[in-house]
Formats: sequence, C-alpha cells, structure tokens
Amino acid sequence: MTFADFLARLPGINALPSFDTLFAEINTDMGNSEIWFVLLLACLMLTFHGLAVLMIAGTFHWIDGKLENKRIYGANFLSYFLAILLIIASHLIEIVAWAYICVALQVFPTNPQTFYFAGEMYTTVGYGDYTLSQRWRILPIIISFSGIFAVSMSGAALYSMMGALLSRPNQNGKSGAGL
Repeated sequence: MTFADFLARLPGINALPSFDTLFAEINTDMGNSEIWFVLLLACLMLTFHGLAVLMIAGTFHWIDGKLENKRIYGANFLSYFLAILLIIASHLIEIVAWAYICVALQVFPTNPQTFYFAGEMYTTVGYGDYTLSQRWRILPIIISFSGIFAVSMSGAALYSMMGALLSRPNQNGKSGAGL
C-alpha cells in the first residue's frame, strides 16, 4: 500500500477544512479577541529574551577574550557561571511576566494558581490539573511555545559559551583559560 492509498482510505480526508476555515472556526470557538494581544506579547517576550541572551553571550565572549591570556584563575568559569545565573533570571522574569499577563486577563481566580500555571506551561511540565474556560484553551499552547523557544535560545548561547571555554588550548596548568 502506498502512502497515497493510505491517505485515500482515511475516513475524514475529504472533509478537511482549508486553513482559513480552520482558523476562523478556532477564532469563533474561542470568542476571544484578546488572544491577538497575548500572541503579540509572546512575540515581544521572545524578542526581548533573544536580545537579553545575545547581550549576555556577547558580554561573556568579550570578557572571555580579555581574560584569555591573563593569569586570573577561575575567572572564565566565574563569568560562565554568572552568565548561567543571568539566563536563569531571564526565564524567571518571563514566568512572572506570563503570570502578570494571566492575572490581568483574569484567567484564574487566585494569584498563586496563576503563577503556578504560568510556570508549568512555560516549562512544559504540565503537572497541575488546570481547567481553563473555553476562551483560554489556546493559552497553554502559546505560553509553552514561548518557553520552548526561549529555552532553545538560552541553550544555544550556553553551548556557544561552553565551546569557547573548552576549545582553548591550555598552555599551562595554571593559566585559568579553561574549566
């Protein structure tokens, strides 16, 4: 059986809606024009996160270049550790920002519940059992996508920084040029 035969045998293949129809149905189902505002905020958050990570990584590489031939023991590792802490802080700030957005939109009745929801969706843990109203069912998807992409950007930057530390040849055992 070919793939085309397999597709032809699917019971709902002839009833597939166009993208415009699907999107219109989802938008009507949500009945929520505020979702566009949330999508815009997600894009802005990812933009700011990307800029923050670029600044952190750029500063790390600048410091690393300045320290490359100096005998300041452990300074490269210390700057890497500081970059890790700054990136973690940026993620925590984003979780708090999502919590504030959800509080402003009155997604949940209590602030702690809103914070836990934002944190679980951002990190894609999904531990809690949250019941959302119909108008906010797409919110977890938006928050988790922003978290996934933000973590990916952070991981790429940290990988770049670690690569800079590990790729440098160690001239002597006390140069401080590596880990």
